[in-house]
Amino acid sequence: MTALILNLSPTIELTDEQFFQVCQNNRDLRLERTAEGELIIMPPTGWESGNRNSRLTQRLGNWADTDGTGLAFDSSTGFKLPNGANRSPDASWVSRERLEALNPDPAKFLPLAPDFAVELRSASDSLKTVQQKMQEYIDNGVRLGWLIDPQNQQVEIYRPGQDVEVLQSPTTLSGEDILPGFILDLAQILS
Repeated sequence: MTALILNLSPTIELTDEQFFQVCQNNRDLRLERTAEGELIIMPPTGWESGNRNSRLTQRLGNWADTDGTGLAFDSSTGFKLPNGANRSPDASWVSRERLEALNPDPAKFLPLAPDFAVELRSASDSLKTVQQKMQEYIDNGVRLGWLIDPQNQQVEIYRPGQDVEVLQSPTTLSGEDILPGFILDLAQILS
């Protein structure tokens, strides 16, 4: 199954609150919204991708609990990016300092780009589409991004102002200076 894109513009222009309510009223659907206002309805993943994503989120969450400088989020968390898009990375992290300065409503989408975002490509994901999403994250303030691609056994690392770095079959990834001390073991995630 592939994602469905519903173009509502210019007939319907959903406000942020209306989009949030659409998501709340359709909790069984994974919805995102592009900066142009298109709704993306994403199908559930297969069990293999779900298991990989669970491990990814668990490992990031364990590190975040120990580190204490920020909060980790799973794929059900919505972010309102500066360009107007609403996105839900497969895993992400935001510093406590940024969260406390913003003091966002915990029942709503976070009105910022995360510091760190990961997309785990599932079998139904177009590589080009996920690459575009990763670039959108970087363009909107994400400081480090990983596109984990099990189909090609590679990881693409995104950083602001730099070319994408492609690693073939890495066993670990470093959180660099964004997530100091975080080393993601890719066992059972990439392979």
